[in-house]
Amino acid sequence: MKISEIPSAQAVVQACKFYGVKNIVISPGSRNAPLILSFTNDGYFKCYSIVDERSAAFFALGMAQYLQEPVAVVCTSGSALLNYYPAIAEAFYSEIPLLAISADRPPYKIDVGDGQTIRQDHVYHRHIGYTANLKIDVNHAIERLERYAPELLLTSQADVMTGNKKALEHAFSILLNEKLPVHINIPFEEPLYNYATEPIERINFISLSPVQDKPFLLDDQFIKEWQSAKRNLVLVGVNAPNFIDQKFLEILGNDSSVLVLTETTSNLHHPNFISSIDSLIFPIEKSEHKDQLFQDLQPEILLTFGGLVVSKKVKAFLRNYQPKTHWHVGEGKANDTFFALKQHFKTNVNNFLATLLQENIAVNSHYSEFWNAKMQKHLEKRQAYINQIPFSDFLAFYHILKAIPNGIQVHLSNSSTVRYAQLFSLNPSNPIYCNRGTSGIDGSTSTAVGGAVFYDLPTLLITGDLSFFYDSNAFWNNYVKSNFKVILINNGGGGIFRILPGFDESETFSKYFETQHNLDAKYFCKQFGIHYSIANNKEDLIVSLKEFFNQNKGPSLLEIKTPTNINNKILLDYFDFIS
Repeated sequence: MKISEIPSAQAVVQACKFYGVKNIVISPGSRNAPLILSFTNDGYFKCYSIVDERSAAFFALGMAQYLQEPVAVVCTSGSALLNYYPAIAEAFYSEIPLLAISADRPPYKIDVGDGQTIRQDHVYHRHIGYTANLKIDVNHAIERLERYAPELLLTSQADVMTGNKKALEHAFSILLNEKLPVHINIPFEEPLYNYATEPIERINFISLSPVQDKPFLLDDQFIKEWQSAKRNLVLVGVNAPNFIDQKFLEILGNDSSVLVLTETTSNLHHPNFISSIDSLIFPIEKSEHKDQLFQDLQPEILLTFGGLVVSKKVKAFLRNYQPKTHWHVGEGKANDTFFALKQHFKTNVNNFLATLLQENIAVNSHYSEFWNAKMQKHLEKRQAYINQIPFSDFLAFYHILKAIPNGIQVHLSNSSTVRYAQLFSLNPSNPIYCNRGTSGIDGSTSTAVGGAVFYDLPTLLITGDLSFFYDSNAFWNNYVKSNFKVILINNGGGGIFRILPGFDESETFSKYFETQHNLDAKYFCKQFGIHYSIANNKEDLIVSLKEFFNQNKGPSLLEIKTPTNINNKILLDYFDFIS
């Protein structure tokens, strides 16, 4: 087996192998040649080649998101690793173990005018779990070291290896145990392409004990507080599919004192869970009994788990009508989103619920019944509204979400797409993903392409036009699966800005906020060999959706063109109608 002769490159590859990081997404370069040669010549690793580093990082993020395990990205020196930053930030806030490995110039060539050279150490310092800045090897390119930085030779190679080993062990500890992104930066001096057939040293890394569920004991005071409360509100944000034991969902769903609010990204389903939060809260805001209704909804205990929440309405409600106490459950960080956090139970959600719900004591409460009845009336009005509106984003989403076949994995882009999806119930058999850590539109397509790699059934990306064209390099690789599907809602710009307070019909608004355009995806699809179809009205859409999901001869894209000027009115009128 051929590997790089450079010891630090060997150490990083050995560490990835030892700690089980086997999927490596590589972007081309010369400074990272020692890493490329070592990873690609070892059969343990599955390597992927993606030119655009920004897209590569989101592709890796999608794989890590689906696999729930670390995936590495490898790049050259200079601005290359800056292109990883959007995905690094997303991984940081979504607690996804993304490993960024960057090749660097020797320290004595930083800030002296050398090409493709920036200050790479701690470049992600505000959005990273840990940065391992490895030391340059002093037994490689000795003549250059003697000429340019002889002081480095005062340190022995053994000391360099010891320090690098400790840094790598700590990096992988954070990556695996805390599920946070980690950056490993490695300086390499030329020559970069020389091979060895055996590693200089087989490093004995410290084994990380598998993270096991620790016995969890919940103080009786919390159990009694929960059992005596008449208004317990459970709010779930981003949550991996099949993460919560169904038996606990049944108990929560059938408890009259518990109201469960979920989102599309929660991947939780029960007949008594309310999944369209805004459809519940908007009518309260418009009611003449607004204050009384919000007081009736105000929880005694707010229990949250999962990641970030999409709905701005529920955030505003819980900040204005704060719970008596807010408990958050999860092994990662706890966000004080509603400025009422009193307790963070740092444990697995199933462990917590097993203890909290072990004794189900009936409480005289109509909390769940009352709000589910309200919601049912809103849903009946929603159907009546759908039956009368013209072709629009709203109507398109209704038909799209209703048509998705069982088992298809669904990725949602941000902005309007995820918010429209929140207004409808999705099929419980469809796992849902969305980059809600930073909520950016920049990498949704690349994430979906990466997330599809290990999923056997088709993957569907539902996206808006700005998000899609922004991330068009997502298709510039050889890993787009033949069953990958895209539904592109093209309303000619950033339609979400039309429902925000600053909307007007001025040229400034259309040019600088909405960024209106006349693009379509027809020739884009031709360039990348994607089967293309288009729908411009309700009748075409219903027929096209059926053909789209039956098309199985390669990647496919259905473009739905909706009328720019009425989408915002139809959405806002919906909330008036159900109120």
